[in-house]
Amino acid sequence: MTNVKVIHQKYMQRALELAALGRFSSMPNPMVGCVIVADGTIVGEGWHAKAGEPHAEVHALRAAGAAARGATAYVTLEPCSHHGRTPPCVDALLAAGIGHVVIAMEDPNPLVSGQGIARLRDQGVAVTVGILADAARRLNQGFVARMERQRPWLQVKMAASIDGKTALVNGESQWITSPQARQDVHRWRAQSGAILSSAATVLADGARLTARHPHAQQQPLRVIIDSKGLLTADLPLFKETSPILLVQAEETPVVAFPEHVERLILPLTESGNIDLPALFQALAEKQVNRVWTECGAQLAGALLQANLVDELVIYLAPKLIGAAGLSLVALPEYTAMAQIPELTFTDVRQVGDDLRIIAEPRMTLGDQLL
Repeated sequence: MTNVKVIHQKYMQRALELAALGRFSSMPNPMVGCVIVADGTIVGEGWHAKAGEPHAEVHALRAAGAAARGATAYVTLEPCSHHGRTPPCVDALLAAGIGHVVIAMEDPNPLVSGQGIARLRDQGVAVTVGILADAARRLNQGFVARMERQRPWLQVKMAASIDGKTALVNGESQWITSPQARQDVHRWRAQSGAILSSAATVLADGARLTARHPHAQQQPLRVIIDSKGLLTADLPLFKETSPILLVQAEETPVVAFPEHVERLILPLTESGNIDLPALFQALAEKQVNRVWTECGAQLAGALLQANLVDELVIYLAPKLIGAAGLSLVALPEYTAMAQIPELTFTDVRQVGDDLRIIAEPRMTLGDQLL
């Protein structure tokens, strides 16, 4: 590896660390970090905190001041070249006299991808692209998923005993996992644009589906599938005033809910269930990047069978419930081992007394995994 590449990676790694500071607040915008280096010294740093506020490049340029002229800017995502809520970052870099821009990855938005890079080069600025690109994509996997495939990144959370049971036969499940694991769940919720669940789960758990974590800066959209009209306005779920998207069918009985509840009507499949791909397309249109799902075995199984799941986040408690307990996920009865869905473990660690496993389904031929 050349010395120049090592230097580029060093400063891009710092830019990625800065970008990650926006994981609880930048939604629906991507997380972006910027580092400005002059003569081997960092003279400015910045990160994007919130939609509508200045982008990472602007913060870094303000910190660098006159030292930005002729310097190198390291940016985790291609600088924008279009007017949105804020002016184009390319204009700010050009006005500051930046001499070289090192970019981790191009903007995945097909409407603007490459335009910022082209404009910089047209104005005589040296541009290097692809430094720590994989890490940049992982950081913004939700935004990338929404831009490239028009649906959010989907995580399905499950909690079970070590023998794979989610509740006793009578439905009692609180609490299988430790307080530390439950706090970890709230951290995931706080980083998500939406929390998806079903009416059955809400009723069984008395769920509110809010992010109760010290770092939570905005509440995710609560998305509840209720095609049979099981929910009533007096539930704890509706007493929280953060937005709710109630997913129903034309045939679902209409009930008066509080004004923070929006009703989304979607078609039913031949089996009588909500069209899940249509739901995720609708969530992408609402600029949701990441969906965190807390549901029962039926919905978890349906999401897996529809190839919509990007990650499973499974908390295994050191407890044994036995064969009569409720199962983790509902899948068809397989008759050959070759039919069984396979997973790839991407992270395994202990959280409190529990084991947390993050796993990605291995996509079938023709599918693409980010």
